[in-house]
Amino acid sequence: MTTLVPRTDTLTKDALAVLQPGFTGTRAPAWLLRRLEQGLASVGVFGRNVETPGQLAALTAELRAVRPDLLVAIDEEGGDVTRLEARTGSSFPGNLALGRVDDPDLTRAVAHELGRRLAACGVNFNWAPSADVNSDPGNPVIGVRSFGDEPGLVARHTVAYVEGLQAAGVAACVKHFPGHGDTAVDSHHALPRVDADLDTLRARELVPFRAAVKAGTKGVMSAHILLPALDAALPGTLSPAALGGLLRAPASEGGLGYEGLIVTDGIDMRAIAGTYGMEHGTVLAIAAGADAICVGGGPSDEDTVLRLRDALVRAVRDGELPEERLADAAARVRDLARWTREAAAGPDGPADEEVGLRAARRALTVTRSADRTPYTPPSPERPPFVAAFTPLANIAVGDLTPWGVAAELERLLPGTGTATYGAVEAAEDGTSALVANVLAAASDRRIVAVVRDVHRHYWMADALDTLLAARPDTVVVEMGVPQAQPSGALHLATHGAARVCGRA
Repeated sequence: MTTLVPRTDTLTKDALAVLQPGFTGTRAPAWLLRRLEQGLASVGVFGRNVETPGQLAALTAELRAVRPDLLVAIDEEGGDVTRLEARTGSSFPGNLALGRVDDPDLTRAVAHELGRRLAACGVNFNWAPSADVNSDPGNPVIGVRSFGDEPGLVARHTVAYVEGLQAAGVAACVKHFPGHGDTAVDSHHALPRVDADLDTLRARELVPFRAAVKAGTKGVMSAHILLPALDAALPGTLSPAALGGLLRAPASEGGLGYEGLIVTDGIDMRAIAGTYGMEHGTVLAIAAGADAICVGGGPSDEDTVLRLRDALVRAVRDGELPEERLADAAARVRDLARWTREAAAGPDGPADEEVGLRAARRALTVTRSADRTPYTPPSPERPPFVAAFTPLANIAVGDLTPWGVAAELERLLPGTGTATYGAVEAAEDGTSALVANVLAAASDRRIVAVVRDVHRHYWMADALDTLLAARPDTVVVEMGVPQAQPSGALHLATHGAARVCGRA
């Protein structure tokens, strides 16, 4: 690859500084260490980089041996979206469970313990929490990642989360500005469009972000969504009206008055990469007011970093991007890195290892059948059969992180049976055949039907209705956003599918 300018050039250093790339492996690749020496100021850590807390701590130490003032970012929301515990499932319930409890002190304690564990691993910037108001229950990408559907509730828990995380020395990054909760499309795959007017936006989506800015959040992540009422041409990540205007403008001018770091959602997501291309999208985002470019959930190699660096340098040389704007963005990245170093030297507080389980238990909702049929728990002599009705996970959640209740039931009641059923089986054989397989496998055992967002999946709803007609003694566990009337002899709503929710 041909380098456009000398590696020590200030412009090139600034172009590297605004990138937050991912990489592969559980050790630092040689190319990444070279680019840190040349000006790269941030990296993103994903599930593929994490085996154990000790291994992650060693990895971040290896990186900081080259650049002590490094921002190490992670997408660690807890709940369904975990990178720190991607192999086992999270020890913390997600936002919907915390919103269900509606105890800001508990949310603050959960975020603080999560932040404490991240800091111990050398991670100092968390792309969390989600401040989206889940106004559309059919939303394919937010769901349990939101604190709820009421702006005031979402705002107070967003603030509590920011305070708890930052008290542990980890910078928070509220997302996805100006609000991803009313979308019907996942921006990992395409560009969503939200047709809400500005009055609705201010009264609903912006309420949590305004509160987070006032609370001192160190980061805000932009959303790849088109809001014609705000900008009819460009999605939020690329829109000067959204970033340089609405987010940065003072309150006297109708803005939020935010002065901290703005980072984009993954620039490699199809909403941007598939419409503008990663290079052009990167240039447009920085020009619009973003300060850092998240990249690497997909492409995570040196060539990607160099292509984006050179696109920024070329845009400055060609007059497409003001050099002052790039320098300002790079300075904000370095300023945040400086804050994290100072915060890490301050007081932290004691560990609270069980706060996640306490929160998950408080979030649990248990409903007995309406006809008051006596419920008898399964006995060790007749352990239950778990039928997990499993939808395809969105990319943010990932499809490798364990979820459900089977592992915990097996621990408590050895001999518990389990099987997984999905949309493919339902489409190929029909839901009647799917349920027949469940009934045959369960024999005379109590059935535990585990569902996830049953209101969003017609095949799942049909299979559950058919199963309950045949076996009304079935226990139903809803691990997504509960919508339908509670059903089954016993109905448990966990408000999330994290491992700790199954344990609760």
